[in-house]
Order: sequence, then structure tokens, then C-alpha cells
Amino acid sequence: MNRERHTGTRRGAGFVGARVKRAALWTGIGALAVTAALTIATAQGEPAGPPAPSGFEEGVGRTVRDGFPGAVAYARRGDDEWRTAAGVADRATGERARTQQRFRIASNTKAFVSTVLLQLEGEGRLSLDDSVEKWLPGVVQGNGNDGRAITIRQLLNHTSGIYDPTTEASFFAPYLEDGDRDHVITPREVITRSVRHRPEFAPGTGWSYSNTNYLLAGLVIEAVTHRSASDEIHRRILAPLGLKDTSFPVTDPAVHGSHLHGYDLKGRDMTRFSPSYDWTAGAMISTVDELARFERALFGGELLRPAQQRELKTPVEFPDAPAYGLGVRRMEVPCGTGARRKAAPLTVWETDGAGPGYTSVSLTTDDGERQLVLAATTYDLAAELKGDPPVPNSKGLQEAQAAVLCG
Repeated sequence: MNRERHTGTRRGAGFVGARVKRAALWTGIGALAVTAALTIATAQGEPAGPPAPSGFEEGVGRTVRDGFPGAVAYARRGDDEWRTAAGVADRATGERARTQQRFRIASNTKAFVSTVLLQLEGEGRLSLDDSVEKWLPGVVQGNGNDGRAITIRQLLNHTSGIYDPTTEASFFAPYLEDGDRDHVITPREVITRSVRHRPEFAPGTGWSYSNTNYLLAGLVIEAVTHRSASDEIHRRILAPLGLKDTSFPVTDPAVHGSHLHGYDLKGRDMTRFSPSYDWTAGAMISTVDELARFERALFGGELLRPAQQRELKTPVEFPDAPAYGLGVRRMEVPCGTGARRKAAPLTVWETDGAGPGYTSVSLTTDDGERQLVLAATTYDLAAELKGDPPVPNSKGLQEAQAAVLCG
């Protein structure tokens, strides 16, 4: 599998191909008949709010016409919210997709993890400039790897240089070749496999997306708090925000409750899949509403102190690297086309996730006034490991994005 330093062209587990190549993967996710479209009413018996932005429902619906079995989305402008769903939740039964259904959020999980570590720093319990060795003695060593030279901050912004074994087809052989979707690979085993390889580069001298960074970050949370990382995320984020449909399975391969099924490009159901190897790099499950609620709180300053909020949104600066902060990415989104294109692009903050069966993206404008969260039910891990496109070719996300964020 081709791997590039600095540019972030590697997915890793739960990562949408390459962040730099997102437009190619979603090139037009695209107009169809939307099977369900919902808007929020102010109260029972009162008129509904304003109509959804023109093109929002059509863009989400186009994803299904272009090959995704199902897609769901949440949109917000100020205090006005809209939801829409298209296609089916389960191809076997024909059950319609609904916006409240759960799905695997994959690498969107990273923003939850970075939030916890930033909270711990704000409480004076650690510094992001602490070495990995300080909190995880002896865990990162050998073959040129040195935990004394890697900081927590470098884990969170992917500048540690540590290798990611989830980019190897052999890593997923138990799941994809042997068919054992319940197979458990522990986070520590992933880390052990990582340090068998030399690092990509010296810490702090480049950028390369690695899920191993966030597995180490999860272990740091546990070393500092003496609680499980999943418990800390629940205690610090899920419970305070009332995110009752968001969960963090550790080894359970099932998605419980009402949920969307996820598929590969051949239509095989990939919903059942052990999250063990992904852990704090991408194991969480949520809904579009609850992911939007988390990110509204995060970018709105509800979860972090001002100093840590600034750290969250301070991106790395390397040639050809994405503007990646601490679990979040800053993007410049063009609005309009041709003569109608705005002179200045729109600044948004983005998280995304992709893993077996599911692709999702969350976008929030820099002023926090507009949001779009979209999930679609195809991601072909086997294809991606071969270097092939893992999702259908579609412009639906771009259309929904322009409708909601630009408008």
C-alpha cells in the first residue's frame, strides 16, 4: 500500500482514505428522491421551522442514487435544525434509513479523546508537552522508537512519526480473509506491532496519520486518571451533554439498538466487526444528532478552557500537510462555482471517520453558526487496502455542504 509522509494520504483504521483526498472519495456523494426528510417543529401544534436549505435534502439523497445503500444527515444554521435520511438502513429487510439510527463514527472518536486530554491539561494533571515515556514507561522503545522524544501533543497532531500497522492488509486478515469478525486485537498488541517498525520520521519533523498515536493517547488517559478511557469519555463528555445514544464498545462487535447497517462495495454486510483494534482511535458509535451536539459544544467552547481551546485549534504547519490540530482539522471550503465562487473560501472545522461499512464527516463553520453531519453506509476496507477507491463516486456531500454551509 502506498504511504506518504507529511501529506496524510493514509487512512489507518477508521480514516477516510486520505484527508487531502476527501474531495476525490466524496466527489459528489449525489439528485434522488429522499426517502425521509424531517424538520424540527417548535412545539406540538405549532408550525414547523423554516424549510431546509435548498439542495440539502437533494445532496444527501444523491448519495443513495450514486451507490450508497443509505445516508443520514443533520444540518444547523444558528438555532434552526434540519434532518434528512435517504435509502435503507438494512438491505436485507428493506427497512428505511432514519436519522436517529446509530452508526460507527470511526475516527470522529479522536476528537473525544483529544478533548479529554485537553481537559486533563486544563486541570493541571498533565502537560501536552509531557513525554510519552513519563506516562507510559517502556511502551514506546526499540527500532529507533523512543517514547522520551515523543510528546502527548505530537500524538494528538500526528507528528510523532510512529508507524501505523493498520495500513497493512495482513493486519486485517483475520477479519477479511478468515471471516472472524469477532477477532480481538488489543490496543497494546497494535502498539507492539508499531514499534517493530522504524518510525516514519523523527518526532516533530513531519506529519503522518497514525492510529497508533491515539491508542497511546488512550493509555495516557488511563495512566493519569486510573480509570478506563471509555469511562472518562462517558463521565466527562457523554453524560454532561446527554449523549445517550453514543457508546464506546471495547470488544463487542455488534451495533446495538436501532442502527444503520454498513456495507462494502460488493454489498456485503460489514456491520458486525470487532472494534478492539480501533479503541481510542475509532471505536465509538453515535448518531448524527449526537455527534453534532458534541461538536457544537466542542467548537463552542463548552468543554475546554480558553487556553486548551486555542491548543485544540492550532494546526501543524508542514508543506503539503493538512491543517490538523488536536483531533480536528481546519479546512477552507469554496462556496459557489465559476463567477459565483466567493472570493474568500469558508473556514470550517472538520472531523471524519471511515471503517468497515461506514463513512461519516462533520463540518462546523469557524463562527460556529452552521453545521453539517453526514453519514453514509459504505466503506470497503479491503478495496482501500489494495489502493482502490473504498466508496462510490458521488458529489452528494459537496452539494449538501454548499447548501448548508454556504447558502
